[in-house]
Amino acid sequence: MNKPIDKEAIAQRAADLVLEDRVHKDLYSDPDIFEEELDKVFNNTWVWVAHESEVSGKNNYKTAKIGRQPVIVVRERKGGINVLLNRCRHRGATVCEGNAGKTKAFTCPYHGWGYGLDGSLRALPKPEEYENLMDKSEFGLVKLRHESYQGMIFATLSDDIEPLEDFLGGAKKWIDLFMKQGAGYPLKTLGEQRFRFPGNWKIQLENTTDAYHFPIVHKSFLSSMDETSAEIFDFLDGDGFVEDLGNGHSVMVMIPELVDLEEKLDDPIPERFADLATELAAEGHSDEEVRRLVRAVGGSGFNLNLFPNISFSMAFFRNLVPISAQETEIHHIAIGGEGAPDAYNQKRMRLHEHFQGPMGFGTPDDGEAWERVQRGSMAGDDGWIMVNRGMSRMKTSADGNPQGAVCSETGMRAAYQQYKKQMAS
Repeated sequence: MNKPIDKEAIAQRAADLVLEDRVHKDLYSDPDIFEEELDKVFNNTWVWVAHESEVSGKNNYKTAKIGRQPVIVVRERKGGINVLLNRCRHRGATVCEGNAGKTKAFTCPYHGWGYGLDGSLRALPKPEEYENLMDKSEFGLVKLRHESYQGMIFATLSDDIEPLEDFLGGAKKWIDLFMKQGAGYPLKTLGEQRFRFPGNWKIQLENTTDAYHFPIVHKSFLSSMDETSAEIFDFLDGDGFVEDLGNGHSVMVMIPELVDLEEKLDDPIPERFADLATELAAEGHSDEEVRRLVRAVGGSGFNLNLFPNISFSMAFFRNLVPISAQETEIHHIAIGGEGAPDAYNQKRMRLHEHFQGPMGFGTPDDGEAWERVQRGSMAGDDGWIMVNRGMSRMKTSADGNPQGAVCSETGMRAAYQQYKKQMAS
């Protein structure tokens, strides 16, 4: 007779593998720990599922995942947004398979049960066979609690956690700053690229708050830029910092002069954006409007990591989806301005392709580094991975948060301490 799995013991073991200055490599590969992460972390916190512009029109939907659980984010005819579990209440088939689209209803392809965009069960074949057996009002698609901040939609499987704004806490200030990339226009998504890499989701979580790797891994990106632009990205010895924002969130400021995109509009226009400025001026935009657009087109000077699955990375969104202990799916989402000049949004797309695209100079190199971390973690008896850089030189930020140098591992420690807290809960 098989002995029952002690899930709480597995979760506690995972929590014990997180120390203040290091984490154990088993967190990258143990399948039992991974299964408990889905429950303790992803099923018990706020998880990002969409930006409102992805479901901007009536009847528009997008599919997403909370951990492994498939969900649908959909805007009803009256304009309200619902987040629904993507599971028919009859035999459990998914009722929507597209990544995104437009629909008036969801219909199960197995037995034809039909649901409204509010999740209600509207119709089913041969209803007389269910006479006196069920109340249709009780068998709609399961609705999830969801809340939005600055157009970012988060959902949760838990009814007991704090409001979204409390969970975001100190990160709200940085979300507000990041959204200025619309250059005065509402932010909107421009498209996404999806890919998987053979590695654990936490490897990617670490990456977005890791400036230390940039001049090494991204040599090809730096060599593809003009000298002035390359100097901007030479930030390890600059005045940047990494700040622990609480609840596992962190911000890594690499280029302080680009933190607030509504400031310094009178600065000289960078050479690499001179052609864009000329084109915008030729279209009749005022000098102030041109400067606002050029100032914002290259993105913010920081990465914002929101635990556990979404990053605001300089000029795009990076969403991670855990697949297994040793596989993760990444969604890179390009962003621009709703109603902004075409030249602005096109330039945003070209910059996105330059770094994030499948033929770009950034993400492919990142992906190889992530794979090597996963493979290398299988070697040797020393199971500890260091996250102690900068611990002896910490200070307190103006907002009262722990803060380290831009190349410190402050953000990683923040994420892992939240992970430890949730796994031990």
